[in-house]
Amino acid sequence: MKRREFIKNTALLAAATGTSGVMQAAPSSLPHAEGETKTEGEAAPAPLIASAPMLQNYAETSIGITFAVSALANGYVTYGKQPDLSDGQKVKCGGFRVTDISDQAVQIRLTGLEPATTYYYRIGADRIEFKHGYSMKVLETEEDYHIYSFTTAGAKARAHFCVINDTHATWLPFSRCIETIVRLAPSCVIWNGDATNCEEMTEDLVRIYLRPDIERKDYAARIPYIFCPGNHDVRGMASRHLERIWLYRQPEERLPRDWDLGRNFAIRMGEIAMIGLDTAEDKLDAHPAFAGLFNSEAYRKAQTLWLEDALQRPEIASAPYLVAFCHIPLYDDDPRRNPGDCLPEEENGRYDQGFAMWQKPCAEMWTPLLEKAGCQLIITAHQHYYRYFPATPERPWAQIIGGGPDTGYTGEGEKWKPTPGRYATVIEGLTEKGRLRVNIWNTSTARIQDSFTYEPRRKKKG
Repeated sequence: MKRREFIKNTALLAAATGTSGVMQAAPSSLPHAEGETKTEGEAAPAPLIASAPMLQNYAETSIGITFAVSALANGYVTYGKQPDLSDGQKVKCGGFRVTDISDQAVQIRLTGLEPATTYYYRIGADRIEFKHGYSMKVLETEEDYHIYSFTTAGAKARAHFCVINDTHATWLPFSRCIETIVRLAPSCVIWNGDATNCEEMTEDLVRIYLRPDIERKDYAARIPYIFCPGNHDVRGMASRHLERIWLYRQPEERLPRDWDLGRNFAIRMGEIAMIGLDTAEDKLDAHPAFAGLFNSEAYRKAQTLWLEDALQRPEIASAPYLVAFCHIPLYDDDPRRNPGDCLPEEENGRYDQGFAMWQKPCAEMWTPLLEKAGCQLIITAHQHYYRYFPATPERPWAQIIGGGPDTGYTGEGEKWKPTPGRYATVIEGLTEKGRLRVNIWNTSTARIQDSFTYEPRRKKKG
């Protein structure tokens, strides 16, 4: 199925049922059986903690933790280095001054962490009655009795990542990706865009990220995720405010000039330096469908300044391997695809080349900086078709385009047959024997489709 046809015809699935339990939530029972316990003819309130926690924004000294709630609540995380949390510190949502209150999702930032260090944590939430500014109270407190763990990034961290992309809330291929990731147990996962389609309601974002319709509800409770947005992740009213569900990265990670670049990342993980870029909307800001309400061109230019500085940071510059991630490919052997520039596409499939002069391509802005820094590999997505472009003398970096969200087969019944490239992939990267090895897992067959190795980088002079 072609990417555009898939997006047009995909139907949104119904929201999952509530989760957890009052006072002592049990993640192993997520989601709970349907039905409510009644007391004296009245239905008991739904469990307050409505999902397992999701670890977000893998970094050296901070991490984000988000989970769903079923009613007005604030929340907290108790964390420490001891497995029993005997040294636990409690951090509330919302930071200082006032705590955050939400009836959909609770977000907590842990800061001041140590690099390459394992921490243990537990989530909790307070059910809030808020009548007005002088009348509020905590009705009850609920805690998840499970203790989870995570390990921060850093030069001494285990160099092992996985990448998924273009999941588009399609649960069968997404579930296969998650099961592959759990089996591989990487240090972090990069979600390389188009997790969504065009979401208008925050409830849809909660369903997609925090309560996906898959068996493994705690898929991100122990493995941190990083988000590189795709073009679909900014479409729809709710998608324009993804930070309500997926925290922006810590401001301390960038200069004051770059305060609004909340999705870019430059992370050292063992021998690997990981760079995250946001290619934004795949149509120009001037596209008539958008009424001038997008500002992608200025956004990409701002990222160029950020990228130049990020590549010179000592922990990034000294890493033997440099891998960049972005949603839209920065190279394609078909010039009509115009990778990274995103020309407006008409319904009949033709491209208006006149728009090309209005906007400088991402590839033209970013790849010279990456080449100078010795980047060996750029991992991209967007096309729903797995492909590999090896490095050449003219283009000294390789590019992988991840596949998805297809199941790997076309047709019906006995006519189903494998379709080359049309399957969801998990791209795995790890260092071994003095090289970076990248495995392409075909989730339809649960086998490695391709495997590539890269030597330590050599920076381009000048």
